Amino acid sequence: MLKWLVDAGADEALSAEPIDRYASAKAAPQTVDEKVVDRKSVETPRATPAPLPLRPVAVQPITAATASAREIAAACDSLEALRAALERFDGCALKTTAKSLVFAAGPADAPVMLIGEAPGRDEDLEGLPFVGRSGQLLDRMLEAIGLSRNTNAYITNVIFWRPPGNRPPSSEEVAICAPFFLRHIELKAPKVLVLLGATPVKHVLNIEEGITRARGRWGRYVASGIDIPALPTFHPAYLLRTPSAKRQVWQDLLNLKLKLRELGVG
Repeated sequence: MLKWLVDAGADEALSAEPIDRYASAKAAPQTVDEKVVDRKSVETPRATPAPLPLRPVAVQPITAATASAREIAAACDSLEALRAALERFDGCALKTTAKSLVFAAGPADAPVMLIGEAPGRDEDLEGLPFVGRSGQLLDRMLEAIGLSRNTNAYITNVIFWRPPGNRPPSSEEVAICAPFFLRHIELKAPKVLVLLGATPVKHVLNIEEGITRARGRWGRYVASGIDIPALPTFHPAYLLRTPSAKRQVWQDLLNLKLKLRELGVG
């Protein structure tokens, strides 16, 4: 946790509001321990920005493949059934070039569900999401607030097969996978969603704001009788390219931890 914080540039204990240290020193002398760190400033996130607008789930264009995907996904009544249906589904061309179906990792009853964009090379080889460099960073991020894919975090992607060359998925590929990943959310029914990057933010929350504007602003996924708070943040792969953004993501993680406490699951 400390290594991740230092890598993110958080090498000083700062609070969200300015503090007159001279006045504090005059009011009451501090002991050595009190000078070391202000735990409240470290553990309390900054004020959460205005929430994202609530919009209905986007209606995908109807093609033979999307119509088939809708019918198949709707018939699934469990996560196991959904995975089996994806194993049989041949409507997405990505399946022909990928080695593995990359469905999910983590306990089915985990309160937090994290959704990324698509598998990469390492994920395709192992058949598990977020196992490469970005996945290792994600694990450290989660551990910093008491989460783990082994106990209380469930991880998946919008796309279930690796796009060739790790290219971004096309709009057609997302439309074909949409009935499955939306059904995935409904069957999983987590307490909180964390959307990693622009693609899941756009297609889960149906908003056009870019990830830099949406990041850190709570939205809601409302469909089929469920209402789940959803927090957009940067994808770990972006943090590997832009380490300075780790400061912002740390605030998002603190807000996530606070939300879990409010819901009685953290």
